[in-house]
Amino acid sequence: MSFKALIVDKDEDGKTHAAVRDITLDDLPEAEVTVAVEYSTVNYKDGLCIGPGGGLVRNYPHVPGIDLAGTVEASSDDRYKPGDKVVLTGWRVGEAHWGGYSQKARVKADWLVPLPEGLTTRQAMAVGTAGFTAMLAVMALEDHGLQPGKGPVLVTGASGGVGSVATAILAHLGYQVAGVTGRPEAADYLKSLGASQIVAREEINETVKRPLESETWAACVDAVGGAMLARVLGQMKYGGSVAAVGLAGGAGLPTTVIPFLLRGVNLLGIDSVMQPYDNRVRAWQRIARDLPLDKLEAMIEPATLADLPRLGGAILKGQVRGRVVVDVNA
Repeated sequence: MSFKALIVDKDEDGKTHAAVRDITLDDLPEAEVTVAVEYSTVNYKDGLCIGPGGGLVRNYPHVPGIDLAGTVEASSDDRYKPGDKVVLTGWRVGEAHWGGYSQKARVKADWLVPLPEGLTTRQAMAVGTAGFTAMLAVMALEDHGLQPGKGPVLVTGASGGVGSVATAILAHLGYQVAGVTGRPEAADYLKSLGASQIVAREEINETVKRPLESETWAACVDAVGGAMLARVLGQMKYGGSVAAVGLAGGAGLPTTVIPFLLRGVNLLGIDSVMQPYDNRVRAWQRIARDLPLDKLEAMIEPATLADLPRLGGAILKGQVRGRVVVDVNA
């Protein structure tokens, strides 16, 4: 029987084209577990894979979608059986391996995590890689001493996917959250997630000559990088930590070692793609416990497979707020 998938193909001129097509199980790559996909989501990487040139994709035709959640349909691995609810993020699925923009997916058992109790597959994809990364960042900051009462926590790119979830989690845990955004109209949205302070992007997005400024932030979840990250490092409180999760503002880092040497600042790199299984389970359990689901619902923009070509372009332009949840069966 055939089913629907978003297929990205490349023509002889090197241009990519994305369209919903019918495929069969025989078209899927070989792996141990077949999942009846229920929901996926849209991340920056997905935009790169859908968009002109194909970005991260090397082989065509291709099914993007770096996240998926659904029900196991068949498995040759004893860890999973038909009927099990599962989540997949990372492992270069949707880039090097066909991903979640399909009503069925075939993936390695090692890439899956059981759906945590208390979350639906729809909620899991409202979290997705962005929310999973946000939780990893919060865990890393806590592991390096962050506690409520130590001062405000800055979240850059706060209205994006990672920033939205990080803001909601941190506020729920009792932190004073300052959200950075370049969109004034996003202020009410961020306050609804729990942000107590809104910082305009232009206030913090330029390099200054002074390597240190007033100690302001106890910690930071940074999705921007570049000049903004450099500026934030000089504003950290003594012993504070920055969890770096993205590079929307550039991969360069125009700073000095002074914040690290004189204030003991920690710069923590957060990778969600190759995280070990045990840490994935820990993060998803924390998400189920510490992410207020009413706040999560407020972040959701529903979508279908047919919407993905448009949304892939929009997320690359910074025009997607919160979390897109793709119902692949709609």
